[in-house]
Amino acid sequence: MRTAGKKSPASKVQAVRKRQVPGFTAKAAKEITVTFPDCQGLTARVAAAVAGQNVNILAATGYCASDMRRNATFTLIVNDIAKVERALEKIGAYDIHESSVVVVETANRVGALARISKIIADAGINIYYFYSTSGSAKTAICVFKTEDDKKTMKVLREA
Repeated sequence: MRTAGKKSPASKVQAVRKRQVPGFTAKAAKEITVTFPDCQGLTARVAAAVAGQNVNILAATGYCASDMRRNATFTLIVNDIAKVERALEKIGAYDIHESSVVVVETANRVGALARISKIIADAGINIYYFYSTSGSAKTAICVFKTEDDKKTMKVLREA
């Protein structure tokens, strides 16, 4: 028989599980997006140019969105944007722009991206794009570009 106001053992377990949802950290970062004429070996050339400046790549994407393979786009988060911009211009980059992003480190668990993106959506913030990867079995990194990165940082830090 249950006493009024007391939780059953099953309810207590569910409450503990809800509190144990893995947390995350959010920080502001800058990324550069660079466009090149596409060619074989371009990824190797870009990586070598960055490494040649003794700059670390913290996150990156690279793609060619056309079957015609005319242009390739790389998006990089690095620890020295100015050095990388100069190095990539020397190897043929013709469009380089910098933008702010939000980098979120979270536990590598089912539903982590759903939880974070819901917090952003519930705050009325549009996500323009994101990319993510797991750096280890324990953590994942998600990079978000939103319509309001400052507000995104605020709502994520308050979550």
